[in-house]
Amino acid sequence: MKLIKKLTLGAFLFAFAGNIAAQDTNNSRFGIKGGLNYSTVSKGEFDEGPDPRTSFHIGFLGEVPVVRNVFAIQPEVVYSRQGFETTVKPLIGSNYKVTYQIDYVNVPILAKLYIGKLFSIEAGPQFGLKVSEKTESDNGSTTEDEVNSFDTAIAAGVSFNFGGGAFITGRFTQSLNEVVKDSDSKNMVFQVGIGFKM
Repeated sequence: MKLIKKLTLGAFLFAFAGNIAAQDTNNSRFGIKGGLNYSTVSKGEFDEGPDPRTSFHIGFLGEVPVVRNVFAIQPEVVYSRQGFETTVKPLIGSNYKVTYQIDYVNVPILAKLYIGKLFSIEAGPQFGLKVSEKTESDNGSTTEDEVNSFDTAIAAGVSFNFGGGAFITGRFTQSLNEVVKDSDSKNMVFQVGIGFKM
């Protein structure tokens, strides 16, 4: 049942992005992208500074020209594996490490400015829905529903665009709301990837 809900949500979000791009069908472009995530969270209420989790992201994008070859809107639907590790220091007993594995479907809606034909910068809001949460600890304990379901963030990055539609991209996203409940910690994700637009 959960899988069906996730697939339905993904289809809805992709249709939403496609509908935005369909407003200018003559010049709009569609593509795919994927790459590595280097994610962590701000310290917040954690005793120790969180350590990063390295994983991946993959998704679809559209590009809707506003001023051709100068300015565009770029909606995306991206599956992103994020999370972090932290050390817990209990009042009694030994310290232990906890790993948070948090997966999202993220929908960035970015303003894209071209600087020449090869280079572009992008920035805008990102809306994320948690689709999976797993917590593992060295002492064998497990927790559930510690992570908030929604994540609102600001995303900014750069892309280098090759001929034929291929591109490489780097991006940083910073959450505006806390990730783990009552922690005051916020997602911080560096991404680097490759993609192709048609």
